[in-house]
Amino acid sequence: MKKALITGITGQDGSYLAELLLHKGYEVHGIIRRASTFNTARISHIYQDPHEPHRMLNLHYGDLADSEMINNIIYNVQPDEVYNLGAQSHVRVSFDIPEYTGNVVGLGATRMLESIRRCGRSVRYYQASSSEMFGGSAPPQNERTPFMPRSPYACAKVYAYWLAQNYREGYKMYACNGILFNHESPRRGETFVTRKITRAIAAMLAKKQDKLYLGNLNAKRDWGFAPEYVEAMWLMLQQKKADDFVIGTGETHSVQEFVDFTFDYAGLDQGKRVEVDKRYFRPTEVEVLVADASKAKKQLKWEAKVKFKDLAKIMVDADMRAAGLRPIGEGDAIIKKRFKQRWWGVD
Repeated sequence: MKKALITGITGQDGSYLAELLLHKGYEVHGIIRRASTFNTARISHIYQDPHEPHRMLNLHYGDLADSEMINNIIYNVQPDEVYNLGAQSHVRVSFDIPEYTGNVVGLGATRMLESIRRCGRSVRYYQASSSEMFGGSAPPQNERTPFMPRSPYACAKVYAYWLAQNYREGYKMYACNGILFNHESPRRGETFVTRKITRAIAAMLAKKQDKLYLGNLNAKRDWGFAPEYVEAMWLMLQQKKADDFVIGTGETHSVQEFVDFTFDYAGLDQGKRVEVDKRYFRPTEVEVLVADASKAKKQLKWEAKVKFKDLAKIMVDADMRAAGLRPIGEGDAIIKKRFKQRWWGVD
């Protein structure tokens, strides 16, 4: 039985990855931060009481800013695979808290890699890299595209990326970088633009919200479906040789397109409901991101199935259901058709 350790297990990707690994028979360990309120909603359906003798999911208090806690967890768990997904991952917020972002995202990866190096075991390490690292580079972006980061978050991710490569080359560690382009789901945080839009639509239909305030509507992104992307993470650590991979759909769409499509799908007139608020603009913007994931298709045999329109339908249906409304149903039908043996929990 393999053991996997996930940082950021309570996030969107961490929760889906935990489900995938449990489905594959792993003993899964996750690092969570101590808080006075519960922050484990995304994994509540797979939670196992610590008193159960043969539990497969184990949670440990820790923080990527605390090297001693990380060392203790690595030493006690003795994992075979480590997935470093924990981060301050909101790009706009990283401009407001750049030092904290660099500490958790950049130095957090340093602490993880150094702890693994010293543990005396052969551990496979996955570093969650980001398409934001490409920043101002011309699209499409692949593994050979130069990085031009345009935010404190992206700068920290570039640091973590190169550190993983250095540990791979210098210490012969199995360390992979997954350069994932934007990936969304009903579990996406409410402050991220796609979920902010679909959640607002459900609230408007329920007569609980009148306005939706957004930032740069012209920014173009490559949006995919998060459950598919965590499968790519797992595939990277199953290869004979550690390598870095770009993961994305190969399509790019603007925020305005996402707004237009989701409002039309929900049968809701935009009218004067959507307004631009400059407080949501970034000091330095990334205009266009679109993935060239041909390497992943060839070597990992991975390819995105859910594209822009299907993703939007899935998210609108889920938020309508969460708001107590009857979903339109096309998103649910996509799930049933394309994922007949779904391994993740019902959202």
